[in-house]
Amino acid sequence: MITKEKLNKTIRSLPDSFTIDELIDRLIFIEKVEEGLKQSEEGKVISNEDVKRMIDKWSK
Repeated sequence: MITKEKLNKTIRSLPDSFTIDELIDRLIFIEKVEEGLKQSEEGKVISNEDVKRMIDKWSK
């Protein structure tokens, strides 16, 4: 979830002129990065070895 402070900070970091799509893209990116960091902190990750095994199964 995004806070008003994060929204304000994001808007301040954009150029003086921007599109709504650019703002939305930036907010989605920030949300996804934060979600990934939270998952990582909670140990909800997949090792490189496991990913390689999954890919090997897909290619067979």
